[in-house]
Amino acid sequence: MLETREGGCHCGRIRFRAKVDLEILSQCSCSICTKKGILHLLVSPADFELLSGKDTLTVYTFGTGVAQHPFCSHCGMHVFYVPRSQPDKVIVNARSLDDIDGPGLQPKRFFDGRHWEQAQRKRISDGGHVSAPDVRGAETLRNILDRARG
Repeated sequence: MLETREGGCHCGRIRFRAKVDLEILSQCSCSICTKKGILHLLVSPADFELLSGKDTLTVYTFGTGVAQHPFCSHCGMHVFYVPRSQPDKVIVNARSLDDIDGPGLQPKRFFDGRHWEQAQRKRISDGGHVSAPDVRGAETLRNILDRARG
């Protein structure tokens, strides 16, 4: 069930509002998601609003450069990112939501990011969303930042 929630980084400079469904909480086994402790909530960019912290964000990219991993340059928190698997979407880190019981979150879905290519093929063959081939994560992030309040 979609519900509008707010969240942010540790220091409070980055704040966002998003329509999320905690029933589709997922976990990824890739090294970056594992080390950051992200629990994923897939969100349409139209359902994500950056309320503050636009100028505080620093973006990290690696590998193919498709995924965009913004983080707070002050406290280092990763509250959302644009995934390589669906660069026309946004992933909200469920642990960054306000009033959430982080240790009590139980992901019901899993993406084997350690074996990304194989996992992506499986996700798509299971009926997962397929982004248009010309979509780039940097464009999705730029659109979010262009709409940001501050």
